[in-house]
Amino acid sequence: MPIPESEAFLAKKPTVPPTFDGVDYNDTPRLKAAQDAIIKEQWVKSMMNRLIRKELSKCYYREGVNHLEKCGKLRERYLETLKDAHIRGYLFEQQNYIPGKDDPAGQDQVSQGLDRQADGIMATVPEKVRKEKGDDRL
Repeated sequence: MPIPESEAFLAKKPTVPPTFDGVDYNDTPRLKAAQDAIIKEQWVKSMMNRLIRKELSKCYYREGVNHLEKCGKLRERYLETLKDAHIRGYLFEQQNYIPGKDDPAGQDQVSQGLDRQADGIMATVPEKVRKEKGDDRL
């Protein structure tokens, strides 16, 4: 049974999602709330990774030579959470728009942009070289 959250905990809990989607950068309180939510989310992931690592080390110590068999699930979970365990801050997400991450439909736009970029690069390659390589995109 989950533990009920106290009023003090609910008062400190962020009410905004940990993202800059829909945040007006001129609205300072909302911008700071989004920044705090992102930092808190990164700290939660980091601390979760730390707890898993601590349990994994206990398992290694407890199981001894059988740790490869007995601690496999913890090891896999630790390796999965290790990707998000670093506290990166919020400046990169605030200053850069990431199409695939910020909106799911952005992946198509990214692939189209890469195709256009490749076509632009091919335009600078001399025609003689393109014919030798067998590339007739242009």
